[in-house]
Formats: sequence, C-alpha cells, structure tokens
Amino acid sequence: MNFPSKLLEEAVLEVSKLPGIGKKTALRLVLHLLKKESKDSESLAHALLNAREHIQYCKKCHTISDETVCDICTSNKRDQRVICVVEDIRDVLAIENTNQYFGVYHVLGGVISPMERIGPEKLNIESLIERVVTGTEIKEVILGLSPTMEGDTTAFFITKKLKNYPIRISTIARGIPFGGELEYMDEVTLGRSIATRTLFENKED
Repeated sequence: MNFPSKLLEEAVLEVSKLPGIGKKTALRLVLHLLKKESKDSESLAHALLNAREHIQYCKKCHTISDETVCDICTSNKRDQRVICVVEDIRDVLAIENTNQYFGVYHVLGGVISPMERIGPEKLNIESLIERVVTGTEIKEVILGLSPTMEGDTTAFFITKKLKNYPIRISTIARGIPFGGELEYMDEVTLGRSIATRTLFENKED
C-alpha cells in the first residue's frame, strides 16, 4: 500500500496494530478522523491515555476497575458465595449482559496453553484458590471457560486444586458449540447456559 504522506502511513501503521484491524480498515479510520474536527481526535487520544494511565485491576477478582476493588466485588446485591471463573474481562462483560448471573467473578487472564508456553503459574489461579480457602462462605465455583481444549485443560487443573474443599464445582451448560468463545455467544444462549449449569465431571475420578 503506497501512501502520499509519511504521517498518514505512520498513523495507519499504528492503528493496524490493533487486533482485528487490517491496513485497509486502519486507513478508513484514520481518514475518518482527519475529516472530523481536531477536538474529536484530541478527545479520543485523551480518553485512551486516561484509560491507560488510570484504569486498575481489581485486587480481588482481577477485572478492570476504576478503584482498588471493583463495583461487583463490593456490591451487597451480588452473591459473594458464588464465583464464576472466566478467561478474561470480555467474558465478564458478555455474562453481565445476560442479566442472568448475580454472583461475583474471578478473571484468570488466559487459559493453560502449552503450545503458547502459558502454564498455571502465569494465570490468576493461586489467587482463586486463596479466595476459596479464606472465604468462609464460598459455596460454588462456576467454571465459565470457553469449551476449547485449552479451556477444558484449565478447568480440569482448577478442579484438581479445589477437589478437597467442600464446595460445588459446576460448569456452564454446553449449549455453546465446541471451540466457541463466550464473548461471541448471543445473550440468550449464554444466559441459559449459566442458568442450567451442571456439575463439572472430573474424568480422573
């Protein structure tokens, strides 16, 4: 792709580094911003820089938060005895949009993937175990992981870690197709999968 301006080329290159954005889409976005008033570009830049500088991760569940502990973890309207374990923050947003879940979350920050050299030590698994051990009233851990090989491996590992504790370990119903990502499921299907969750079957037992 040839550019009439080095500044335009640089802008397109930076935007195309975003996931799911190719150079053609990046060019369209940059040209759109150039047509708008400068204050619009400044507002966008300010919002991104402000988010990058001030957004935190909840020290309890690891989701994105404006405070040290997120609104979900501090809410007295949420059932603090039920923890839904998810891969990343996008899954929290997807589940929240169903309006079918009223517990709290634990964001792992990924799944176990030997191919990508991601082991349990690189995920927020130990802090999950600590929440269960120190939480006097934890009654259920829902494994809300995508039904992929990596997701199942992670669920199996967590189950082994928690098997000696008197809690219910469940998984979202498999109305979600194998290999499907939670964030792309429609709200009705995902909500129904949470509502009809089942006990996790540990094939080692």
